[in-house]
Amino acid sequence: MKCFLCKNGETKKGFTTVTLNRNETIIILKNVPAEICDNCGEYYLSEEVTKKIFKLADEAIKRNTEIEILKYVA
Repeated sequence: MKCFLCKNGETKKGFTTVTLNRNETIIILKNVPAEICDNCGEYYLSEEVTKKIFKLADEAIKRNTEIEILKYVA
């Protein structure tokens, strides 16, 4: 699919690192499956992946985590 950001690149399946900053918690998720633009590097997550990373973020906040680095596992 065409990249929505740069409008020049095509997205391809790959893996990326996602960083979330919620309240006072920082969550870094590595190896997240995504569609990544071959021109600008912008990434797009599926609805399923997005739901999962938000759930992981909510759990980290409930544990009062300050910073957490996780390897994404499907």
